[in-house]
Amino acid sequence: MEMVGLLSPRYTVLVPSSLSASFFRPGIGHQTSPAVLPSAFSVTTPGSPLHCRGLLTPLSAIKRESEAVPLEDEDEPKPSEALVYSFNPLPLLLLAALPGAGAVTSVFEPFVELVKSWNLPDWLVHWGHPGNMAVVLFAMGGYGTYLGFRIKYTDDMEEKANAKDLHPKLLGGMFFFFALGATGGITSLLTSDKPIFESPHAITGSIGLSLLTIQTILPSLFEGNPGLRNVHGILGSGIMTLFLIHAALGLQLGLSY
Repeated sequence: MEMVGLLSPRYTVLVPSSLSASFFRPGIGHQTSPAVLPSAFSVTTPGSPLHCRGLLTPLSAIKRESEAVPLEDEDEPKPSEALVYSFNPLPLLLLAALPGAGAVTSVFEPFVELVKSWNLPDWLVHWGHPGNMAVVLFAMGGYGTYLGFRIKYTDDMEEKANAKDLHPKLLGGMFFFFALGATGGITSLLTSDKPIFESPHAITGSIGLSLLTIQTILPSLFEGNPGLRNVHGILGSGIMTLFLIHAALGLQLGLSY
């Protein structure tokens, strides 16, 4: 197709020759009429190759350079992000869904039926386990913990020697009675026809017995690594705090039925 160039001081518009006649109004010279401009056009500048091609649009749709969206000011403060971390202890309740409750119930069922046949007072079945465990926690656990601190901080060699002798016995006895008392707690729940392993009290008790197992093993490693004495003391304090929470949750459970 033959192209005709329409010259102007600033640019040259190339249009098809078949449409070139429509770009002139009689008596006005080489001026284009916006009403008859084709939609396709090419623009070149004098002495340069083809510069751009495009589609003509109404003048009202063309944004002036001054109306362009301004760039963001680099000095303008940008909003900052804050990461918030939280801890929710409720997922620990998922431990209650672990398999084993049915198996434990079937194992304890003969003994539970035997206890029911004794026709014990309800208050004894209900509060016997909490009462026994409270004595173990505060008498054996509390005094044993006190002796542990005396071993670490006393300068009296005789007192330290007595504490070293009695401390492991008391806390070892606490571990034994807690493990035995767990069976009493399960029996108490089953005789009252209540589910087991489905309360925070049961979960904290399981965690506490697991930590006590680790705590019992640590003293055998003191000779090879004396730094474990500090770990033993910190872990023991944490275990006692956990069992205090365990006791409060047990009281709450006992009052719930």
